[in-house]
Order: sequence, then C-alpha cells, then structure tokens
Amino acid sequence: MESYDKKITIKSWAEEDRPREKLLAQGRRTLSDAELIAILIGSGSRTETAVELSRRILASLGNDLEKLGKMSVSELSKFKGIGEAKAISIISALELGRRRRESSVSRPDQISSSRDVYELLRRQFSDLNHEEFWIVLLNRSNKVLSRHLISKGGQAGTIADPKIIFQTALESHSASIILSHNHPSGNLKPSQADLQLTRKLKDAGDLLDISVLDHLIFTDSGYLSFADEGLM
Repeated sequence: MESYDKKITIKSWAEEDRPREKLLAQGRRTLSDAELIAILIGSGSRTETAVELSRRILASLGNDLEKLGKMSVSELSKFKGIGEAKAISIISALELGRRRRESSVSRPDQISSSRDVYELLRRQFSDLNHEEFWIVLLNRSNKVLSRHLISKGGQAGTIADPKIIFQTALESHSASIILSHNHPSGNLKPSQADLQLTRKLKDAGDLLDISVLDHLIFTDSGYLSFADEGLM
C-alpha cells in the first residue's frame, strides 16, 4: 500500500503537462504564469507540486504579477514550500525582466518637461514597496548633471533632509534641482507633508540661488508633477 504522505512530484505527470518539457516542445509562450514560476522554484512540497504551489502564491495575490514583483524574500518565504533559495530565484527572475523592460527606454539628458523627469527616474521607482527620495541636478541649460538617492524609508514615508539635498546640489555646482519620491500605496495625491516639504525646499533654494523646478510623485501607474498641477 502506498504511503499517503508520499511526496507529490511533477515527474508523475504526463510529459506534455510538465513545465520544462512543455516549454521545450511547445515554446515558452504556451506556459502559464504558474508553470513559469514552477520552473524557477524547481520543486514543491510533500502535499503539492511546484505548479500547484505557484498557483497558490499567485491566487493569494489576485494573479497580479506586479504584486509578486514587489515582494521581499521574507514575504515570499512565508508561503509553505518556499524557502529562502526559492524566494531569491523568483525575485531575481522578476528583477531581470524589469531591467530588460526598462533597458529599451531611452533616458533624456536634458529636461524640458515633467515627462522627461518621469522617463529619467521611473526605473529607480519601479516595483518598490518602500518610499525613496531622489533629486535630479541640472545645469543652467537644464541638462542632467546627475541623479542622487537622498533617503529611503518604509511604506509610510521617508525623510528628505534639506541640508543633504542642497549640499549635494552645491557640490555639483547645480543651477536647479528637481525633487521626486514615490508612494508605494499607489495614491498620487500629495500629502500635506509633501506640500510643506516642497515649499520649505523651494524657499531654501531661493536663498541659495538654486531653483527647485518641480517635485514629482511616482507610482507604478504614473506620476504627478507639482509644477504641472500649479503646486510649486
């Protein structure tokens, strides 16, 4: 009699249903998201195959790959059957896909609109589950001198120290700067703290003869420009 706790494996499936064999025989586009993830993690547990485990993970996220792409190693490891090594494999594959997607996007070296700033920085903010604050330094012709990460924090916010921001700008001999940060919540509406910080930094810039041209809020679905909205 077979033991009821005998480990379930994909090898017991028909060959055409096994993810690796299916990819070889029918091509990568024929595989479901769960089957692709199953190839990454390699094996399941005693009670479910790698494909079933992958389906369970996706189902818990509403089958949303964007949500999966934001998960950390510790979050993925909470799923039964997913250890640190498997979590790292999933995250690495999704990060590689994100970089491939972004590598085809040209980045402007001169800023003429908020859209240029969005194209310049969106890779920095893509798939983050925490807040980050970046600045773009420009010369008098609005050419990009550099981009700098000022701070990173949790889901609720991050600290943008005016001293660090303007010290960085002065060291680079910048004529102007653009502020930016992301909202992991997906809400593009600026908070009262966002508005107060922008005003504080703009006033400080005026004293130092460094123009604060704009402040952008990023989410995975788009961006909001303070200048475009008349909030500067």
